Amino acid sequence: MDAKQGPLSGLRILEVAGIGPGPFCGMLLADLGADVVVVERDVQDADEMEFGPQALFKRGKRSVRADLKTPEGVQTVLELVAHCDALIEGMRPGVMERLGLGPDICLERNPRLVYGRMTGWGQDGPLAQAAGHDNNYVALSGALWYAGQPGQPPVAPPSLLGDVAGGALYLAIGVLAGIMNARTSGQGQVVDAAIVDGCAHMLNLLLVSKAAGLTVNERGGSSLDGSHWFNTYRCADGQFISVGPLEPRFYKLLLDKVGLGDDPLMANAHNPKHWPQQRERFAAVFAQRTREQWCALLEGTDACFAPVLNLDEAADHPHLRARQVFSRDRGFLEANPAPRFSATPANKPGAVPQRGEHTDAVLREWTAR
Repeated sequence: MDAKQGPLSGLRILEVAGIGPGPFCGMLLADLGADVVVVERDVQDADEMEFGPQALFKRGKRSVRADLKTPEGVQTVLELVAHCDALIEGMRPGVMERLGLGPDICLERNPRLVYGRMTGWGQDGPLAQAAGHDNNYVALSGALWYAGQPGQPPVAPPSLLGDVAGGALYLAIGVLAGIMNARTSGQGQVVDAAIVDGCAHMLNLLLVSKAAGLTVNERGGSSLDGSHWFNTYRCADGQFISVGPLEPRFYKLLLDKVGLGDDPLMANAHNPKHWPQQRERFAAVFAQRTREQWCALLEGTDACFAPVLNLDEAADHPHLRARQVFSRDRGFLEANPAPRFSATPANKPGAVPQRGEHTDAVLREWTAR
């Protein structure tokens, strides 16, 4: 295997194939240079969608084929466990134990192993065995409550808040923290990464505002979900723009730019009583020009402005193009690795492996004495 480049180069991660946040976590670690080996079944699982070469969550990984319902498959995984830094899995609580691959057995085989567990509800609690998906976990954690306008159903951005932010990213942080500790203590451990935990933890910035009395339980009654100055608006062409000038000097600049600097209605920005009328005033003004015209006037200023873009528009935006945030090198759109490192930059995103493509090579390299 050619040496991978990036800050996690030399790290070995074993991933038991699953769906959603677990594979995304593995992709993130692979993007940053880890040797991530995904254990896949001989045939596609009934609940698993096959995306072929577009399966970005598998990019940069190597694939080993093993049937975990057979003693031979379990033995293959245990051989790899003995030679890796971490294992990540996203099964329902108890499944890995029934397969003979639970934390106790794996840590006995490799005492320094970090055993990362990805679930929605967590390893314990009344809901631990219930099925669920991203929007369910986000809803229960409280993170979905403000994602909508008063009187309208809350809507979370698909997969981002739960599966990725509250799930995959917290699993990655937990696994890397566990590896750091194992390298100094010699002791591995289990990381219980639950999406409800991660989503709740992400609320702490908002909970500061709530504790200070600035955020209320009523949707649309707080500055970040109800004010006119932190909102989105429809333009003359049916497209949308966003504004968010929290600081007074930025708010004044926005008012001056859009021609409302002398409007007495817009003067008191932080009185919720005036927000409905102020939103109407902003809506009427922003509806007078197209999104492109507002971009020409406001983008790049301190008015805290950005257009609301779809995925293809985002990839072609001059700022994201300049930073090479996205690429289409493989004929479809994908986001490049993040974050960026000055001394140990990551490689370009790796290839998407075929099922079991690297079985012999991985077993030979990882288990070599």
